[in-house]
Amino acid sequence: MSMHRTSRRRFLQGTVALGAAGVFLSPRRYARGFESANERPVFATIGLRNQGWEITQKTFSFADFAALADVDAKVLAENVDKTEKRQGKKPDAYKDYREVLDRKDIDAVMIATPDHWHTKIAVEAMYAGKDVYCEKPLTLTIDEGKLIEKVVKETGRVFQVGTMQRTECDKRFLLAVALVKHGRIGKVKKVTCGINGMESSPPIPEAPIPEGLDWDFWLGPAEKVPYRALPEMRTGYGGGVPLYSNCHYSFRNWHEYSGGKLTDWGAHHVDIAVWAIGASDSGPSKVTPLDYELACEYRDGYPVVHDRYNVATRFNIRAEMPDDVELLITSEGDNGILFEGTEGRFFVNRGRISGKPVEDLRDNPLPEDALEQLYGGPISANHSANFIEAMKSRKQPISDVWSHNRMLEICHLSNIAMRLGRELRWDAVKREIVGDPQANAFLSRESRKGYEIKI
Repeated sequence: MSMHRTSRRRFLQGTVALGAAGVFLSPRRYARGFESANERPVFATIGLRNQGWEITQKTFSFADFAALADVDAKVLAENVDKTEKRQGKKPDAYKDYREVLDRKDIDAVMIATPDHWHTKIAVEAMYAGKDVYCEKPLTLTIDEGKLIEKVVKETGRVFQVGTMQRTECDKRFLLAVALVKHGRIGKVKKVTCGINGMESSPPIPEAPIPEGLDWDFWLGPAEKVPYRALPEMRTGYGGGVPLYSNCHYSFRNWHEYSGGKLTDWGAHHVDIAVWAIGASDSGPSKVTPLDYELACEYRDGYPVVHDRYNVATRFNIRAEMPDDVELLITSEGDNGILFEGTEGRFFVNRGRISGKPVEDLRDNPLPEDALEQLYGGPISANHSANFIEAMKSRKQPISDVWSHNRMLEICHLSNIAMRLGRELRWDAVKREIVGDPQANAFLSRESRKGYEIKI
């Protein structure tokens, strides 16, 4: 079974402790569609644009999709049709994800909504007895991550985060982590994560809500605001929607719903960097915004205008990591990760892995099973397969919530530091900002009335 061993140990320690306290809830039997390891699990996807379809279509080989849910009727209908063509059976369609969670025949849900919805749906799904695959970034705030960890322990559910670079991308990122852990660059001194910047926007006026979109439900836990859009349409990936809006595709440009590039590409590359340097159980001691630019003016950590994008457009951020490792997160240069140590350096991204330590593998290869040892067993066919293997074994998968939240804390702290315009000192044990009550107030976000997380 493929799993991350450190995370598994942490999971078992937590469940033993909770069991001793008499509050551990034993995992339920699988739903009717998945009674044994030889049968196919029954899935549902919640949130279907772009990445929602991507994770669904690469799971057809391993699972049957009985239901799909989306608050946009057009998106829902298109994906129901595509799913029926792919699997030969039409899934049931829902606007309200809660109807999916009420179904006893569904074993697991895949969540690909905008980020501000992730935690609420994931928590309620686990309490409904479902295993969960949730897209990255897992949370909108640091405290949401703590809540998800708590519920995973309480319910015993299997939970995969969609940081698929751990499994896919031709194993380039696994090789990168293995090179570092096998000492091929000596002592690590510096890791640079290039994650690109975001665009700013012109003022975006209020606009009619698109037909079929339940805008109030799309906002959900976020503050109720008008729908905004300009007429120009987006083309290419994510196309068919306004180029500038506060909704489909562009939600990542607004702190109300996401965290910009820091929690988008940052959730991928910072994850690999932290895994490689062995900091998945800890965190930074300090996060410093060296230089940056936000898409609009801020005061006391909040934008002063509400009609345009508001996340960082460019940035250079330094996180001081354990063992004197400097982690830089930048919008400059190539998208990818540069590892630098006392004995060499190399670069990796989704298209290549290059540098002398990589070239040296021809004459001095890593141990034959180095990647499998790192992965915790045979490397899965894809990230979805790893999730389903974990469902069968009841062990946590390669992208577990604990390691994900620890690295994502760096990304969230980077955003808070830029919003407030100062460095932040971080207590990695207490998981709070040191000596800064104003900054600590950004560790959580109040949900709109009627959309609170039900526990």
